[in-house]
Amino acid sequence: MALLKVNNLTICFKKENQDYSKVVDNISFKLQKGEVLGIVGESGSGKSVTALSILGLLPYPKAKLGKNSSIKFMGKELTQASEAELMNIRGGKVGFIFQEPLSSLNPLHKIGKQIAETIIIHQNVSKKTALRKALKLLLMVGIKQARKRLNAYPHELSGGQRQRVMIAMAIANHPDILIADEPTTALDVTVQKQIIELLQHLQKKLNMAIIFISHDLQVIKKIADRVCVMKSGKIVEESSTQEIFLHPQNSYTKTLINSHNTMNINNNISKDNILKIEDLRVWYPLKKSFWGKCLEYVKAVDGVSLNINSGQTLGIVGESGSGKSTLGQAVLGLNKYQGNIFIKGQNINDLKPKQRSNVQIVFQDPYNALNPRMNIEQIVREGLDIHHKELSYQEKRKMVINVLQEVGLSEKDLEKYPHEFSGGQRQRIAIARALILKPSLLVLDEPTSALDVTIQAQVLKLLKKIQTERHLTYIFISHDMQAIKNMADTIAVMKDGKIVELNSNENIFNHPQKEYTKNLIAAAF
Repeated sequence: MALLKVNNLTICFKKENQDYSKVVDNISFKLQKGEVLGIVGESGSGKSVTALSILGLLPYPKAKLGKNSSIKFMGKELTQASEAELMNIRGGKVGFIFQEPLSSLNPLHKIGKQIAETIIIHQNVSKKTALRKALKLLLMVGIKQARKRLNAYPHELSGGQRQRVMIAMAIANHPDILIADEPTTALDVTVQKQIIELLQHLQKKLNMAIIFISHDLQVIKKIADRVCVMKSGKIVEESSTQEIFLHPQNSYTKTLINSHNTMNINNNISKDNILKIEDLRVWYPLKKSFWGKCLEYVKAVDGVSLNINSGQTLGIVGESGSGKSTLGQAVLGLNKYQGNIFIKGQNINDLKPKQRSNVQIVFQDPYNALNPRMNIEQIVREGLDIHHKELSYQEKRKMVINVLQEVGLSEKDLEKYPHEFSGGQRQRIAIARALILKPSLLVLDEPTSALDVTIQAQVLKLLKKIQTERHLTYIFISHDMQAIKNMADTIAVMKDGKIVELNSNENIFNHPQKEYTKNLIAAAF
C-alpha cells in the first residue's frame, strides 16, 4: 500500500467579487515508503499549493477542494480529517520544510526553544528533555557549535544554517514523510549541494519518504527517484528521474531541461577601457574601543583591482558574503570605499550626478526594487525626470514606450503597477528603467536568481540581445555558475572579499586553478 495516495485533487481559490478558479486541476500521484518524489514546475504551476493541501494548510474558505478530491495518508482520508487529527499529523507524521527559513522561524525566540516546542507538542516530554533532543538534532543536521547555536536567534545564523534548523524541526518527530518546498532556492551552489546531501543522508538513516518541490530540474535530478512535472495546475508528465532526463515526452519538460543549455558568447569587445578599479577596499567597522577607535573590521572587499573594456561581460561569482554585491555597489558609488574607480578614464568622485548616470544597476529582486505606488511609466521615466529636465513630457513618454518595446513589453503596460506583472516581466521593467538613460556600463546584481529557470533563460537571452544592439558593458554578479557560464567572457571568482582567480570563461570552467573554484564548479554541475 502506498504511504500517500493523492487522487483527482482539484484546488480552487476565490478572489474578491469573483467566482472560484482552479489552481490545481484533477491531479493524481502516489508516494511509496522511503521514496523521493520530485515535483517540478514554474511559479504558479500549483506545486506548493498541492503540498499545503496534504496537511490542510490552505487558506480556507478562500480555498476549497473539488468534490472528488482524495488525499489518503496510510489509508486515512485527510480531506475529511478533523483539525485535531491534522494537528497530530503536522510536524509529527509529516514534516514540512518551507522555502524561506528566515520568514518561517520566529525572530523573537531562540533556535533551541523553537525546535524543543515541536518535540514537546508531539512527544509529551519535559522542556529539559526536549532541549537535549534539540541539541542532538542540531548535531545530526551538521550545525557547528551546536550547543552555542541553541541560544542563537534566527538572524544570527547564515542562510544555510537556518535551513538546517528548519530541517531539524521537520525531522524532530521522525516523520514518515518530509515535504521540502524549494528548500535550496535561496542558497549558494555549495550550500545547496550540502543541503541535498544532508537530506539524502537523513532519508536513508530515518527511512523517510520525501516530496521535494523545486522549479529547477537540475536540483530534482540530484535527489529524486521519480518526477512529476507540473504546468498550469496539471501534471503533464510523470516518470522515473532517469526516464524524464533521457527520454522526456512532453514539450514543456523538454523546455525545462533545455533551459540550462549554454548560449554562444560572441561579444564584440573593443580595446577601449570603460572601467578601471585600483586596490578597492570596502571595510565596515565591527568593534570599537572605548575612545571610538576601530579595533576590528569586516573586510567586505579587500584590495580588488580590475580592468573592463567596452562590450565585455565580466562575471563575478562567489558564495554569499564573498563581496560580489559590495563590489558592484562601490562601482556605482553606493558605499564608501578606499582605492580608485575610473569610468572612461575619469575618477567617479570627480563626476557630476548626470555623468554618473552612465552606470546603472539591475537588482536581484525586481518586486522590492520597483516602487509599488508608481505605475510603470513613472518608474521607467524617473531617471529622465531627474537627469533630463529639458525634455518635454511627450518626448519622455515616447522614450519610455521605445525602451519598454525593446525589453518585450508594450505601450499597454504604461498605466499598470508592478504587482500586475509576473516576476520575469518585473525584471524586464527593471532593465528598461536602467536602459532609459543610455548607460555604457550595466551592473547586473543576481538579476535572475529570483526567477524560474525558463524565465531565467528568457531574461539572459534578452540581456545578450540588448548588449549586442547597444554595445553595452556588463558586470554580471551571481552565485549561479550556470548563469555565469552563459553570460561572461571573463570571470572573477571572489572569496572573503578578494579575487582568488581571474581568467577567461573557457579557462575557468575547463582549467580552474584554485580549489575554491573547482568546488564551486563541482557543486553546480
